[in-house]
Amino acid sequence: MNIAMISYHTCPLATLGGKDTGGMNVYVAELTRYLGMRGIHVDVFTRSQDDHVPHVMHNLGYGNRVVHVQAGPEVPLPKPDLPVYIPRFVEGIERFAHEKQITYDLIHSHYWMSGVAAEALKQAWRVPVLQMFHTLGKMKNRIAQFPDEMEGDYRIQGETRVMSRVDQIIAATQAEKSQLEFLYGVKPQKITVIPPGVNASRFYPIPPDEAKDVIGVPRDNAMLLFVGRIEALKGIDILLQAIALMKQQGTFERHPHHLVIIGGDPDGISLPPTAEMARIKALSKELGIGDLVIFLGKRDQETLPYYYSAAEALIMPSHYESFGMVALEAMACGTPVVASQIGGLAFLVQDGLTGYVVPYGEADLLAEKLTLLIKEPELRRQMGINAAEYALNYRWEIITDQIVEVYNRLLLPEQSAPIS
Repeated sequence: MNIAMISYHTCPLATLGGKDTGGMNVYVAELTRYLGMRGIHVDVFTRSQDDHVPHVMHNLGYGNRVVHVQAGPEVPLPKPDLPVYIPRFVEGIERFAHEKQITYDLIHSHYWMSGVAAEALKQAWRVPVLQMFHTLGKMKNRIAQFPDEMEGDYRIQGETRVMSRVDQIIAATQAEKSQLEFLYGVKPQKITVIPPGVNASRFYPIPPDEAKDVIGVPRDNAMLLFVGRIEALKGIDILLQAIALMKQQGTFERHPHHLVIIGGDPDGISLPPTAEMARIKALSKELGIGDLVIFLGKRDQETLPYYYSAAEALIMPSHYESFGMVALEAMACGTPVVASQIGGLAFLVQDGLTGYVVPYGEADLLAEKLTLLIKEPELRRQMGINAAEYALNYRWEIITDQIVEVYNRLLLPEQSAPIS
């Protein structure tokens, strides 16, 4: 079986934590690896953003390739500027397939712009398309707090068109399935719910002292952790307010901790900070917690297990998450998660067992749960054990089997049993 995996706007090999790099990058990279383990050939097509990077790379193993297709300037571009180059991207994919004399059995596309490309390739190749959106424009517009967070009509129209043209859609949770049905009118039989997975050979509990040695943290230092893109919908401002409350209550005098933020670019580099990074840094100083907050910038997947294992808790105070892969990775490392009770996080984090869920925006409740975890090491330890055990249900081996079942259903519908 040959699969054309499309990730138009972001490369699965990119370092995490940037503006457009996150859970989707991890999803595409890991699924490709695990499909390769099953003898399924995958070519991942992405738009070239750097003319110094080879156009074909084999970083994902098993003979599978990441193909950087030249479509417009080979530099990062804002998302609104990208749709115009999709026809060139499609031409580049068709040219690659012709030169390599390869035919694809199925297209698996990620994010709506990839779905637009997939539609054109579907017509040319006459193969089925499986689509995953990862985030939805209408949902983002519902929760946007600032005008520049609003998604344009071009995205909503693009998503709606893609949903009508693809053969099957994967939703990460039942919540996303409901959003597809009620916000976009997608028929339920067109949607299969399969959550993202976790690489249990990479994300597993590491003794905290050993993890701290690797990342250069003194063994007697305790830290709370945020990992994710630096954007308003991640709710970092709510987290900072919770930290300020905890400081006012004397929590950190009795239990010294730092908050480590991984995402964006680190201090001291030449690139100017994004507006959101500048906003949260200013807020941390305004709240009087600048000495408690450390901004580390981006970190790669190989380093993250050490940070998760070294942390007392991972916090995800997001306003919107379709799933929350960072939470799953931290849980697999035996770290309790305190998260907003929204989207995929409400399904993933088991309140009181693997961590806590709190209503979004409630800084006082967030501070209360974090204080409880900091004060009660035995509670924290047991939640970590529960989290690591629960995360094993999401191993990529299990999730990949479910994805392959959908592939088979699309390719051989008369021979495949329906998925519940």
